[in-house]
Amino acid sequence: MQLQQVIIVYKAGDAHSQRWAEKCARQLEAQGCHILMGPSGPKDNPYPVFLASATQPIDLAIVLGGDGTALAAARHLAPDGIPMLAVNIGGHLGFLTEPADLFMDTEQVWQRILEDRYAVQQRMMLRARVADRDVDPTDTPEEEPFYIALNEMCIKPASADRMITSILELEIDGEVVDQYQGDGLLVATPTGSTCYTVAASGPILHPGMEAMAITPICPLSLSSRPIVLPPGSRVSVWPLADRELATKLWMDGVLCTSIWPGQRVDIWMAKYRARFVLLRENYSYYRTLREKLDWAGARIQYNNNHRITN
Repeated sequence: MQLQQVIIVYKAGDAHSQRWAEKCARQLEAQGCHILMGPSGPKDNPYPVFLASATQPIDLAIVLGGDGTALAAARHLAPDGIPMLAVNIGGHLGFLTEPADLFMDTEQVWQRILEDRYAVQQRMMLRARVADRDVDPTDTPEEEPFYIALNEMCIKPASADRMITSILELEIDGEVVDQYQGDGLLVATPTGSTCYTVAASGPILHPGMEAMAITPICPLSLSSRPIVLPPGSRVSVWPLADRELATKLWMDGVLCTSIWPGQRVDIWMAKYRARFVLLRENYSYYRTLREKLDWAGARIQYNNNHRITN
């Protein structure tokens, strides 16, 4: 990979992340690389300016922060196919990011990238829109406003003063499947299956899959269960009996828009993928599950192949 023009994004408000970003910028500029650098956070979105001001193709985005910073980068960069090196500097859980210890020797990291000694993992994304009743759910002209998510689309009510129960009707490929009464409904990618979806007792899906997991949030019925769909499915969600007009659409935990009476949310698989650069030579998704979710090894630890404890 060439490093002629690179985006460097750090977690807004995190001094540690910003210092690393400035260090990376100095090193890459010394090699003749043009740098676009800025913070990313709830009140900071540098990507529209970066993409509009780029004078040549962007080779790489270096994303320094946690999973939230990586999710924001994926939503903005995936449509243009820009690969991301996301590093857990200033973050917490770090499901989507490379560990910080692999990034300590940054000069070696740049050399590895220039010599193509890395892997690229592609992850499925979702696309959604809010449509009126008379709009064909299979008709998706490119000029309409769309919302993009790497983790999940969430339809649930929001109120400043009380918790509201929603009734949401699920339609798959034009056929009504169920009506869910509860806190809301999640439509997740395999990547998002280990986020809000797993907290709502949904299934964990390997990120190499292409599938959608539909999970009700705290349903008021024991028969309301998660459903896993093939990637070509078209999901529509209709809010019913929403007398307080409180139902919203959220993407990766970020508020998108309100859903008004007579409107629905259409969700389907996006044509593009989020592209993550992997530095770990022995990367294992199952190791990530063990470490992040405290699975095997959290109770009885051993350091040999025969599982003999001391």
